Amino acid sequence: MTGLQVADSFLVANGKVRGLELHRRRFTASCAALGVEAGGYFDDQAGRLPAFGRWFPRFELTGGELAVQLRPAPTQGDRIRVSVRRDPRTQPRVKGPDLGLLEELRAEAAAADRSDEVLLVDQDGIALEGAYSALVWWEDGTLCVPPAALPILPSVTAELLRGLATERGTEIAERTRTPAELADADEVWLVNALHGIRPIHAWHTDPIDPLPLSTAPTWQQALLGLAKPL
Repeated sequence: MTGLQVADSFLVANGKVRGLELHRRRFTASCAALGVEAGGYFDDQAGRLPAFGRWFPRFELTGGELAVQLRPAPTQGDRIRVSVRRDPRTQPRVKGPDLGLLEELRAEAAAADRSDEVLLVDQDGIALEGAYSALVWWEDGTLCVPPAALPILPSVTAELLRGLATERGTEIAERTRTPAELADADEVWLVNALHGIRPIHAWHTDPIDPLPLSTAPTWQQALLGLAKPL
């Protein structure tokens, strides 16, 4: 078999990582489903990552072979403009096989709408997640996420946020919403390992919402505080 089968990336900043064990679990589980034991390789290569600078390594399973790309971390983003597109993925619960397709979709949306990210919806118009991000939003003080039964990728950053919410006594709920309904939510975030939290401040080509009362900075700082040495 050829082609990218499994991938997992995370931010390494001065030798610290958020949720490394969760990334390991997701990557090795996907590899195991293909008959490849990746735990030892992951541990060995994670221990070799630089202890200085900002990096965004990608662990890969390609054609049955394990590898790591050591990449400099892109600039961290902030608030974003989002376009909505139908989910084209064939394996939504595994990170890797559909990455090329998602990059093409994001590039098309960027050219058409000047968007930074794409929000994927299913055939019924239910919002699932971003092309490279998990979806979370706020309704009346409740942290909301799509139901785990939907065809979405298990998100390390969303799981970390849920843990922080539990510690803070914040209510968490699984709900289904369309993009139109999300546009009326108190606040909508797309979250991932590289950027942490990015609030949506514009949909398609609509005007920008300045989000003056955003709670994202407080939660972003809490996320940063979860980083641990390799």
